[in-house]
Amino acid sequence: MKNSYFEIEWIIDLIKEQEPNRTDLIEQLRASEIRQWIRRPYLRLVSGERPNQQGSEWQFLENIVLEHATEGTIVLDILKDGRIGGVEFLRQIKY
Repeated sequence: MKNSYFEIEWIIDLIKEQEPNRTDLIEQLRASEIRQWIRRPYLRLVSGERPNQQGSEWQFLENIVLEHATEGTIVLDILKDGRIGGVEFLRQIKY
């Protein structure tokens, strides 16, 4: 049976391997209170209410795309202030 949880350390390891210059993201994830979560298509780390509007916490800047051996493509949503806004697991999205 496949483990129903995903560990934050797996994403840290992927960043170290695939985006080694992004130590800022590694530090954020290490400081996160969330250490593991039930597998789901999207993990929101910042409120997405009124995205990209004035006063909204969610001000999108870029995506960082990582490839995991068993989980497939993982996309980190990076906000203008450098925080990770969310983590998307493309393989789990039902189209």
